[in-house]
This record gives sequence, structure tokens and C-alpha cells, in this order.
Amino acid sequence: MKIIYNKLLITVALLAVFTSCSKFDAINNNPDTSNTANPEWLATSILGSITVSDISSQKSFIQPFLLSKYMIWKEGGPESFQYNRFGRSNFNRMTPLRNIAPMIANATTEELKNSYTAFGHFARAWQFFQMTMQVGDIPYSEAIKGESEKNTKPKYDAQKDVFIGILNELDQADDLFKKGATFSGDFIYNGNTTKWRKLVNSFQLHVLISLSKKTGESGLDVVSRFQKIVAERPIMETYADNFAVTYLNAAGNCYPWSNTAVQVNPFVIYSALSTTFINPMKANGDRRLFYVAEPAPAKTTGGLAASNFDAYVGIEPSSKMADIVAAYNAGNFSDFNKRYVALFNAEPVGLLCAWDVKFILAEAAVRGWITGTPAQTYYAAGIQESMKFLANYTPATYNHGVTMDAAYINAYPATEGVALTGSSDNQIRQIITQKYLAGFLQNCDYNAWYENRRTGYPAFVLNSETNLNDPTSKFPLRWLYPSSELSYNTDNLTEAIKQQYNGNDNVNETMWLLK
Repeated sequence: MKIIYNKLLITVALLAVFTSCSKFDAINNNPDTSNTANPEWLATSILGSITVSDISSQKSFIQPFLLSKYMIWKEGGPESFQYNRFGRSNFNRMTPLRNIAPMIANATTEELKNSYTAFGHFARAWQFFQMTMQVGDIPYSEAIKGESEKNTKPKYDAQKDVFIGILNELDQADDLFKKGATFSGDFIYNGNTTKWRKLVNSFQLHVLISLSKKTGESGLDVVSRFQKIVAERPIMETYADNFAVTYLNAAGNCYPWSNTAVQVNPFVIYSALSTTFINPMKANGDRRLFYVAEPAPAKTTGGLAASNFDAYVGIEPSSKMADIVAAYNAGNFSDFNKRYVALFNAEPVGLLCAWDVKFILAEAAVRGWITGTPAQTYYAAGIQESMKFLANYTPATYNHGVTMDAAYINAYPATEGVALTGSSDNQIRQIITQKYLAGFLQNCDYNAWYENRRTGYPAFVLNSETNLNDPTSKFPLRWLYPSSELSYNTDNLTEAIKQQYNGNDNVNETMWLLK
């Protein structure tokens, strides 16, 4: 849980100070205290950096959902992500990876060493994946070697080679977790290696589906890797397997959007939900709408019940700020369901969830990567798992009198307008749309935006009058490289930009993954 991470992070930071060696330190070392960091503390620090730190809180929490057009923002001027303005990325994700080597080195048994090594491979794969998805080529093979090899200016690896490395590390992680033991320092799965195997293999499916344009590339073996995982390895099954952070009623440890007595959030008055998110649920009678949204004030004042789909109104996120403010002031908008604000533990926030895996399998079945189980079966399971999750975490006082019981959940995916139909492209559109709906206030690492970039679904409105990208006729495709790399790793970065983008580090350039 988050509070455990916060406390242990302080411990790790202090140990980093106390273990800085000098002759003075050696002379004055207390023989009765440890001068090495326990592997569980380091594991907690690493895990927190890719979960708690990524999820963040308050306004930072909802930034990815602005970019992915789930919502709009009415505070101040145009919000950059809502209107497609990108800046520079950073390589801060590399920093916690420096703790992997000492974590492994301090393991006390061979089985624990296997588990911590496996966890280290997963952490590397996760962080490097997030980095390459943002910019393209990145340092990988020579990264994190400043201390061990005095290499502070690592070369950049081609994005294809980075992906091959990520896939291989995930294979190693699964194999080592099989030979590992329950390990300490894990506040997500309590060191359960079976749960970790499910995550590692599910994440590899996530990585592989992101390579859907690269099935013909030698060395990647996208389809055969995917088939092998599905046939031979454990993967996420239910939302109990979600890679998710749960929350406590303590300052700094509450649900990221909550506004409670112990955790004040002054930003809750600026949000509203989008047409991109609300309209598909209204069109298909999706009762999840009542679990995630509030009715528009103007509609309930006008006599509509909170249980009426017509009481829910989205705002087009590409609209002019003046029009958004006018709609907001007139009460013609739906906000987040009040439970997200009122409850300290509204729901766990996942970085990768069981329903994501079901939708990945559905897409793979449509593409012909896997056979035997119909795409509709996986697709239905994804929708149902999302519904079960919301039904479990939404108290009856917050569902506006509309229930999602077992009968409804079981029947909904086969209803007209929801069941998969038509061409392969149309079925993929349906799958990605449902994946998008299930990802509301989950998947904080820009997953929905990456899916739109990869597939074009769900369709985002491009309004050249409000688009902050240059040119206004395009959506951006990537972030710019970090300014720190421009200053300290100039030659390698310059070569990487030359090889990929003809020397032009521009947000509109197309990385290898998308070609």
C-alpha cells in the first residue's frame, strides 16, 4: 500500500546517505548497525517509483486523461494536454534502476536472488518501455552503467533493439520467478511469485500488441511470442490480479482525486467528462456510466432523473475554452462520480489490469495471432471484468439507483451494438473503444493515448482552431528528447535524432514503432 512505500522510501533515502563511504565514515562506523540496504527496502523503492510516483495525485493525476480526451479542464487558459501541446520528456525513469544491482546482491538465498533478479528485469522492462514509447530510440544497452563502468554518456539503441531487449528481459523474469521464492518489499502482490508471473507475462502481451505494425520484422517474433505466452504461461485472469495501488485514510495516502478531511484537493471543481467518453456509454445503454459520472446539473434541475441516460452530458474536449466555460456555467456537463472525491479509497488504481489483457487477447484473435477461442469471448470477458470491478468498488449510494447485477453483466456484451460485428477493422474499433471505457482513471502511463496513436481509436476530434500543435492540422506523435541529454550526452543524442528523424527532434516525427 502507498503508506508503506512512503515510509520505506524515507528509509532508503537515509541509507543512501549513511552508506556514502569515506575514511571518516569507515572509522566512525557503528558495528552494531547495518551499513547496507536490505533488498526489500530497495524493492519497495523501485516498485513505488513505477506505481505510486507515476499515478501521482490531484491535478497531476488527471493529466494523462486530459491527453486521452476522457475529460476537459476549465481552470485558467487552455490546458496543454487537452489541446495537444507536447514538450520535453525526461529520463528520470532510469534513476531507480540503479538500485537493482544492490537489491540482488543483498539477497540472502538463491531462491530470493531469483525473485529479486526477476523483479529487476521486470522493472527495467517497464521503465524502458515507457521511455521508448514517448520518444523513440533511447539509451538501453549502455544505460545505468555510470557507477559500474564509468559510462555517463551511453549510446542510444535503435527502438527495435530496445523492444527486443524488453521482450527478452520479460522472458527472463518469468523463468526466474518460476524458480524464486516469496519476497519482501512488494506492496502490490506481497511477493507472490505466481501473481508476478501473471503480471510479467501480461505485460509482455501488452508490449507485443503495441508492436502490431511490426509482425514481419525479423528478431521480434511478435506472433510466435504471443502464442507461446497464451499457450504456456499464467496471465492475469480477474481484477484481483491487477497491477494496482490501493489507498488508506491518511494524508498523502488517499485516492489521488479525493478531497477529504485528511487530504484536501482544491482542483475537483475544474473537471468535466468528455463526449469521447460519455457518448459511447449512452449510445449502448452502458450502466457503467452511472458508476463513473454525475448527471448534468441542468438536466436534473430540468426534471430528468439521475438514473436517466439523457441526464448525462459530455463536453467536446477540442472546443474553445469560452464554449467550455459557458457550458460549465450553464450546468450542461457531467463531472466525475462523487465517490472519486468523497472516498479516501474510491478504488485501486491500476497500471495494467485484467480487462486490458482480455481486450489484448480479443484484438489478437481478430488479427489471427491466436485461434481456438473466439474474439467475442475475450472481448466479453474484458467488459465484464470492468463492470465487476466497478460494481465491487462503488457503494450503492453512488450508483444513482442503477445496479449492475450478474444477469446484466453476463448479458451486456452480447447486446446489439456492443457485440463484435463486421470487418476486422470494425471489430478492432469496438475492442479499443471498450478498452478505452474500461481504462477511465486507470492506466496512468498514457495507455489510451498510445492506443489511439497506434489504431486511430477511439477517434479524437481534431479542431485546427484550438489545436496547440504546430501544425494545427496534425496531432503530435511523440515528446521531445530531454534537455539534460542535449547538455550532457550531446553527441549520442544528435546521432540518434539524425538516424531516426533526419536531425529534426520534432513532436510530429514518426518513430520506428509507428511506421
